[in-house]
Amino acid sequence: MLLHANCNILFHDLQKFHRDLPPTPVFAYGTSKRTATIPGPTIEALHGVDTYITWENNLPKKHILPWDPTIPTAIPQDHQGVPTVVHLHGGIDEPESDGHGHAWFTKGFKDRGPRWTKNMYHYHNQQQPGNMWYHDHAMGLTRANLLAGLIGSYVIRQPQVEDPLKLPSGNEFDRVLVVCDRDFYRNGSLYMNTTGNNPNIHPQWQPEYFGNVIVVNGKAWPYMVVQRRKYRFRIINTSNARFFRFYLSNDLPFIHIGSDSAYLDRPTTSKTKLVAPSEISDVVIDFSKSKSSVAVLANDAAYPFPSGDPVNDVNSKVMKFIIKDHHVNGPSHVPKTLVKYPSPNLSTALKTRYIAMYEYTSPSDEPTHLFINDLSFDAPATEFPKVGSSEVWYIINLTEDNHPLHVHFGLFKALEQTKLLDFDKFQDCMVKKNNAEKCNVHKHARGKKKPVPRHERGWKNVYKMKPGYMTKIYVRFSYIHSNVSYPFDATKEPGYVYHCHILDHEDNVMMRPFKLVN
Repeated sequence: MLLHANCNILFHDLQKFHRDLPPTPVFAYGTSKRTATIPGPTIEALHGVDTYITWENNLPKKHILPWDPTIPTAIPQDHQGVPTVVHLHGGIDEPESDGHGHAWFTKGFKDRGPRWTKNMYHYHNQQQPGNMWYHDHAMGLTRANLLAGLIGSYVIRQPQVEDPLKLPSGNEFDRVLVVCDRDFYRNGSLYMNTTGNNPNIHPQWQPEYFGNVIVVNGKAWPYMVVQRRKYRFRIINTSNARFFRFYLSNDLPFIHIGSDSAYLDRPTTSKTKLVAPSEISDVVIDFSKSKSSVAVLANDAAYPFPSGDPVNDVNSKVMKFIIKDHHVNGPSHVPKTLVKYPSPNLSTALKTRYIAMYEYTSPSDEPTHLFINDLSFDAPATEFPKVGSSEVWYIINLTEDNHPLHVHFGLFKALEQTKLLDFDKFQDCMVKKNNAEKCNVHKHARGKKKPVPRHERGWKNVYKMKPGYMTKIYVRFSYIHSNVSYPFDATKEPGYVYHCHILDHEDNVMMRPFKLVN
């Protein structure tokens, strides 16, 4: 088998986000200090061709952003250096290369976390073609390290599967859009609140970070000149906590062809698209249908979502498309069928699990921390799925926020969301017993059913868990495109995790380990 070697390095560098801002000190990925950027280089892999990456840490001795040692955090023994570890979000790979939060390391691998195993990560690229992204995953520092700039995209291509679809292709017409929100000081440096919402408990930690400046591919509110033809956009929401409900100002629809790291079985259209932190939306936009010469990609999602503040004139704008006048030849259609993967077979599920999301507050009703199943991250694993198996998980959201649940390694389909009736009674029981079955969850989960949107019915690795609802998902711990076995031992240490992908929640500590078994 051919091997594709690569080496990415982490730097402390400067980046110009906007012409009216001074250069910003950032952390960035790159193969050299000269080429390091935010986002980092897009890594393009071929299905079946392995990628080896040595992630080297060249970050400074101290962080450029505030961090809070009162939450579970990666802290070097000598308190020197910024810990980091890289997670390939959506990757189906060996545990040693998954980027466990305790597998962190400092500059020159001088200090290493308790779950660190090796320098060089091995990505097998045996999974279905699709979109992923890589980012820092250091325990307790994820929100600060991503905010500082440690994000980048990763695409697996499989020409024999994708070329017959004749979708827009090439560097000009097939584009990755890495979207996030940031705030800045006048001197150009990144702004992050230095005071926690409960400073007597957590001096710095805040339950969510929101910035008013919307950044796309490292530029604030950029524009792109496009032809009157179809373009493919792989949109990745890399924000800490902001949901985007995208729409186009000229009323053009999104043609959805993929969600997260897998193609849909057939395209579907909509005028809006809600994308949670860490979700990837793969869409085609046909600018030949525009009646105007300008289209603004805009956002109207409240923050926090769904019951927070409405967007304003600044953070409601994402980027601008300037549409040329003349029409050009391009792909004339999006195919009626894309890539068909097996549908869930509930009769084959080996296990049913109940996963409850809790938020804990201070006497002043301010959040202090968040748990899954009333357990912190460092409590022993309670989920042991079998390699090659499928399971049904019921995700019970006992909080007021929408939590994007990300499952490392596994792919899943969202089946239905059901409102919990007599919610206060059920919540009180769960706080006391932490047992959904003993609290008669199915007697409460009899309210309004929220259908899964057509463009979200494919195989995903993130789904939005609606507050006050129980969400049923079918999780698969095997490939979806073939029956071949993994080319690695998925049962090895340090195992995998699942967590809320609001980074401030993940850090404190809405994340749990799970271990695969044979």
